[in-house]
Amino acid sequence: MNTKIEKTDAEWREELTPEQYAICRCSATERAFTGQYWDHHERGIYHCAACQAELFGSDSKYDSGSGWPSYFQPLQAAAVSEHVDETHGMRRVEVRCARCESHLGHVFPDGPKPTGLRYCINSAALGFAAADEAGKS
Repeated sequence: MNTKIEKTDAEWREELTPEQYAICRCSATERAFTGQYWDHHERGIYHCAACQAELFGSDSKYDSGSGWPSYFQPLQAAAVSEHVDETHGMRRVEVRCARCESHLGHVFPDGPKPTGLRYCINSAALGFAAADEAGKS
């Protein structure tokens, strides 16, 4: 895993769009069926919008019907970190980028095989490199 990235709030605000800042640094959530990647089917690698760390591959993406990009596993377990989230009167598991601690979304135990997990991720927290750009075929 790459070295941790730490920046000031001002640096994050300067580098991220207002929507990315709200989601990645303030744990906001985009509306379902509105993000760039919820219905995206290109082959490649999804990376953190804040620090470019590689997070999910298109081979683990699936249509969960939730309106957010969903994956059954990250590229590497160490790519993301999980934290208990008890906001909004619920108990969920928040998923963050392990490199920069940006909020990505949540993970739920209702996904498909082989993991049974659904990493429900905000599109604005992601960037994408097509397979040919990522050096993968």
